[in-house]
Amino acid sequence: MSRLLPFAETFVPLFVAMSPLTVLPIFLGMTQNLDQVAARRLARQAVLTGFVIAIAIVLVGQALFSVLGITLDDLRIAGGIILLVIAVYDLIFSSAQRKASELGADAGVVPLGTPLIVGPATMTACIVLADSHGRPMVILALLINLLIIAVILHYARRIEQVVSPSVSKAFGKVMSLFLAAIAVAMFRNGVLAFVQAA
Repeated sequence: MSRLLPFAETFVPLFVAMSPLTVLPIFLGMTQNLDQVAARRLARQAVLTGFVIAIAIVLVGQALFSVLGITLDDLRIAGGIILLVIAVYDLIFSSAQRKASELGADAGVVPLGTPLIVGPATMTACIVLADSHGRPMVILALLINLLIIAVILHYARRIEQVVSPSVSKAFGKVMSLFLAAIAVAMFRNGVLAFVQAA
């Protein structure tokens, strides 16, 4: 039991930060006009991107930020802007209006891999947890969280079939609204940190 507690203390914050259930409706909307093979290819690209970024942050995050002069507040502001654009687009325009060609070859990298799967919240959690629980524990928790996301995205079409299209669409819009709120909160926290430091 004592061994499970440190793992839970790393797994749970990362699960909340990565938020698989928030990624799912956005992924479904982006891949609505793609066949299953292409959608799953995009999912693998997104998860692999998230894995590479997260591992890099765990291993060299603090040192890299120092060299580049980047702070976590910079990440919050940049990530908040990107997420807000995605959320507003999804709220205003129907997912059905999107064409597969609009996604581009790098859609699995941006916005799915980052900042949706691994964004500022996940990066922050990785750095803080690596300091408090050690890198091996954080990497293990990351791998399990990414595996969960990979399974959810791989079977996204089957999950969508469980609920009616209207419920799925409504859920997606609600999640986009929450995503917009999260984006504003991230941006606000980053700006407030700069103002307080001035």
